Amino acid sequence: MTAKRSMAARLEATCWWGFWLFAAVSLVHVVAIALGLDPVIYPTKLALIPVLAVAAVWALRGASLDRSAMLLFVALAFSWLGDGAAWFFPFLDDELPAMLLWFGLAHLAYMALFGFRIRERRVPPWSLVYAVWYGVMIAVLWPHLGALLVPVIVYGAVLAGTAVLATRGGTTTAVGGALFLASDTLLALRLFLPGVSEAATGPWIMLTYCAGQGLLVLGVVLLLRRGLR
Repeated sequence: MTAKRSMAARLEATCWWGFWLFAAVSLVHVVAIALGLDPVIYPTKLALIPVLAVAAVWALRGASLDRSAMLLFVALAFSWLGDGAAWFFPFLDDELPAMLLWFGLAHLAYMALFGFRIRERRVPPWSLVYAVWYGVMIAVLWPHLGALLVPVIVYGAVLAGTAVLATRGGTTTAVGGALFLASDTLLALRLFLPGVSEAATGPWIMLTYCAGQGLLVLGVVLLLRRGLR
């Protein structure tokens, strides 16, 4: 029995190497942004989501997978398209609308996952803070959005929806949803408000994005491994 338990413990430990790899790639990416290393920035950005998807697949091997896992990987696929919008759609004059579209679809997948499949907890009352965030952000950005007014309003709603519903998965996913929202908040301020420096916000945008995506996926994987829905 002792040998079996030892083997089981070693197998359990190997489940998580993919998330450590994702953390390492994320760190390299953020440092590259901070140092302005363009040859490193773009390859590592495109590698983030595939590495995270591999981490989830490896950690879930042998588990009973259902629509929850499917929605998770759909959200990651759309996120990857959003990350690589400039490369996947080079014919576009501006990749921002494509980014809003693909990340909006990613958030809809996350909302479906936490809204219909994962019901570990109830949405806590404090999540009303996201409604306040939404109102303040739209009020601040409104004069600067121009033709992107409607897409940003819609995107902000689904972004807040992910943050709210992610609280149903427990602390890990709740923190992940909050960090994802923080990342897009910083990005919106950089894109639309005059005087916000890209050099000052760039590393923080990607640090919170990587941490948010990583914690969302890790939290879902932990729940699926425990058979909770």
